[in-house]
Amino acid sequence: MSRILIANRGEIAVRIIRACSHYGHTSVAVYADQDIEAMHTQLADEAFALPGTTAAETYLSIDAIISAAKDSGADAVHPGYGFLSENADFAKAVEDAGLNWIGPTADTITALGDKVTARQLAQKVGAPLAPGIDRPLEDANEVEAFAAEHGLPIIIKAAHGGGGRGMKIVHDLDEVSGAFESAIREAEEAFGRSECFVEKYLERPRHVEVQIVGDGQGRVVAVGDRDCSAQRRNQKLVEEAPAPGLSAEQRERLHRSAEAICAEVDYRGAGTVEFLLAADSTMTFLEVNTRLQVEHPVTEAVSGVDLVAEQFRIAFGQGLSLDSTPEPNGHAIELRINAEDPGRGFLPTPGRIDTLNAPGGPGVRWDAGVRAGDTVQPAFDSLFAKLIVHGPDRAAAIARTVTAAKELVVEGPATVLPCSLDILTDPAFTAEKLGIHTQWIESELLPRMEAQDRPAPVGDADMQRMTIEIDGRLTTLGLPSSLFATLGSAGAGGYASGDNVSGSSGTDGNASGAVTAPVPGNLVDYLVEDGAEVAEGDDIAVLSAMKMETRVQASTSGTLTRVAKVGDTLSVGEVVARVG
Repeated sequence: MSRILIANRGEIAVRIIRACSHYGHTSVAVYADQDIEAMHTQLADEAFALPGTTAAETYLSIDAIISAAKDSGADAVHPGYGFLSENADFAKAVEDAGLNWIGPTADTITALGDKVTARQLAQKVGAPLAPGIDRPLEDANEVEAFAAEHGLPIIIKAAHGGGGRGMKIVHDLDEVSGAFESAIREAEEAFGRSECFVEKYLERPRHVEVQIVGDGQGRVVAVGDRDCSAQRRNQKLVEEAPAPGLSAEQRERLHRSAEAICAEVDYRGAGTVEFLLAADSTMTFLEVNTRLQVEHPVTEAVSGVDLVAEQFRIAFGQGLSLDSTPEPNGHAIELRINAEDPGRGFLPTPGRIDTLNAPGGPGVRWDAGVRAGDTVQPAFDSLFAKLIVHGPDRAAAIARTVTAAKELVVEGPATVLPCSLDILTDPAFTAEKLGIHTQWIESELLPRMEAQDRPAPVGDADMQRMTIEIDGRLTTLGLPSSLFATLGSAGAGGYASGDNVSGSSGTDGNASGAVTAPVPGNLVDYLVEDGAEVAEGDDIAVLSAMKMETRVQASTSGTLTRVAKVGDTLSVGEVVARVG
């Protein structure tokens, strides 16, 4: 059996920890300062600190994670999803360190993680494809030229990574420059690579994807398909399996195309091949996610395949457990439970979860990374749990999901649950012919949503470290600064290393003309110059909050004076600029 370090946090870390327990492996968690008491840290057999409070310092630090893996004696690393899961350099670093990487090879991640190369592979095997520029773009002028030739709308997409980040849909030529800059900025921040490309965008498409597993020797099997059309900001909210309304011919083409693309690179492990399906039945290849997907449980529910166990089998040389695509059993739906307020345009709402009562009943599965009393941290993703419901058919699955969603109680942060319930009960979703598309939430549903109460702001992680001697060995301990305060001079008289990671700025949100941060996040850019004239409602700055960009708007008309600096970390209500 193996000691598996899980290079992730939250619900996916908990999911993998449980799989380790089920199959006899030892789980090793890693954690940022603010995750010291997190659920995944407590459930793992062992836990090792990644000192720091930001993603870059912790879960995105290859050196820190490799060091933790060596210190823990781990012999394998599972990356989960997000963070470094699709980073070829990380996969290579893991294997160079003599550890078993539970995922595709670095070469495969490079080939398929680069959406340009993936498009070329899709073209080679005859998968459906929309027009596009199959190389990284040099500047916005290339985008404008492509739009002039192929027409609008178009989509600018990050060449690396996934999760809907670094994707911008353009309907007007005047938007090209801003969309291009925003895409490369998001791509750089999310994936460390800024390359983007462009392709023709299908209007009102459905998002359909195929789950595959491969043995690394050219054998690839499609486990099933899913529909993930209920999205906001190109990120999914509601997923279901199998994808409803596909003809036998469409399903066959999608499955075989997915298998062929991945077989070209001797795919090893679990992955997902994504497609768009237009209302006129036009299909196009979208991308390959070289990792486990957030929505993998719905495929598990209808296929009977434990995809994490399959990852373990493949990584440890036991091969695939299935020879062909299983016949789906019933229908499954997943709701992502995110700390966001749909009534405020899905603004992130990190905060303490005061009450959390999970639902139950036939076919109900609850995958969470938090418990009551835990905090949804502003530095990381807003997803904190998933509700997965299985039924004998789609109608039964929808009915059971509605019941479970109404039974779910979350008090503290605002959540997307009201929006999810509206989706589940809307005729466009419940109809035999699915009527929603990837822009449906923002175009049809969002105007109906009401704002929720905002949670109290989350305080900064406040840790200090001290070095002590235990059994003749020096050991560094991280403790809350509040504990040091009760220790008096014992906590400050030479033992503390001085590595105090706390820090917060005062707010001045009530001052006249103050433009304040609507969410906690990093100020990544100003959209207007200092001293410029702005009108009320103009976008003046961009915050990156919980992996999403949020525009900050002028509160009144007048002359803009910048207050915060690009790169600053701001709390809710903290002044970004003044207009007067």
